[in-house]
Amino acid sequence: MVNPWAGEVEIWLDGAAHSAKLTLGALAELEETLGASSMIALIERFEGGSFSSRDVMAVLVAGLRGGGWAGGMDEFLAAELRGGPVQAAHLAAQLLGRAFRSDGV
Repeated sequence: MVNPWAGEVEIWLDGAAHSAKLTLGALAELEETLGASSMIALIERFEGGSFSSRDVMAVLVAGLRGGGWAGGMDEFLAAELRGGPVQAAHLAAQLLGRAFRSDGV
């Protein structure tokens, strides 16, 4: 079970639940993967609605890795995500929101 107060989000891959969290290390990895110059630039990209499906997948992979998942983008692409593309966008938004909120969930 995930703890939303700790910034965690539950992601189901291939029928198994995984805890995802954007740790500082995961955020640094995400910045590099997406070519963002800063965390603020990363957030502005999503808030402005100028994100791509690749961006969403990168957020999910970074969050999964922050939660202890040993996979990478290749494993993520080969997995079945419960809920499909709409759920993927929702989960990415939850991860980002929980990582940057100062008042909890």
